[in-house]
Amino acid sequence: MTLGPDQTVLCSGTLRAGTTITERMAAARAGGFDAISLWGRDYEDARAEGWSDADIVAMLGDHGLAVAEIDPVWDWLPGAADVRIPAELDTQRIFSFGNERLLAVADAVGARSLNAVDVFGGAWSLDDAAEAFAQLCDRAAEHGLLVQLEFLPWSKLPDLKAAWRVVRDAGRANGGIAIDAWHYFRSGSDGPLLRSVPGDRVVGVQLCDAPATPEPDPMRATLESRLLPGEGELGLRTLVADLRAIGSSAPIGVEVFSTVLDDCDPQDVGRRAGAALRRICQQAT
Repeated sequence: MTLGPDQTVLCSGTLRAGTTITERMAAARAGGFDAISLWGRDYEDARAEGWSDADIVAMLGDHGLAVAEIDPVWDWLPGAADVRIPAELDTQRIFSFGNERLLAVADAVGARSLNAVDVFGGAWSLDDAAEAFAQLCDRAAEHGLLVQLEFLPWSKLPDLKAAWRVVRDAGRANGGIAIDAWHYFRSGSDGPLLRSVPGDRVVGVQLCDAPATPEPDPMRATLESRLLPGEGELGLRTLVADLRAIGSSAPIGVEVFSTVLDDCDPQDVGRRAGAALRRICQQAT
């Protein structure tokens, strides 16, 4: 399945951790989505349930779904792969999945892209980051994958300006930017800068909403209290309009980490997320 700007993605984080692969697919179809994203833990859990790679691919086909991206690649920057996080502290089950393991997951499920982030920072420069991103893109290209760089406001790649410099300087055709709405607005990134980025370099889009006033604890807010698109005060309609203006070819996802949604039935979450996304896209001007 080819994913473009008319396709939509139910991102893994919108459903509570522990949601099974079959529940994720059913939620996506209930919401009218074309694709899902997966974390390494989602795939590992599916295999632990007894599903083979062939089973997973067949179920995706039966539901008319693709896998948009595998999330997150964290060990690509200088020094990151040397960091060891004990399993008991890795509550989100992120750090047992290095990039080679995630490449294998992407191969197994036929994913479109990898989502890369900076978690640990370090002494590296943006030039170093561009070189490392180029190397990650080259490795991903061997697997037919795109790589999308997601900026995080508290990281050393804190905003669109920094992410675009890294992607631009890396100069890889399969490398681009992921625009997460929460990070975009909370980092102070803006429309003029976004409209200066070639549309084909925006590889992923993840929408959510939030209050206009930044939260006192941004890390907790982004992981626990995001809102569905249209339920907050972020300029999502303008963001979608700007993405259209530059000719972004990325599918549009919904990524809403929310303890409130965690208490809901996954199919209900899927339906609500799909309806919210469609309303925003229809109203974008």
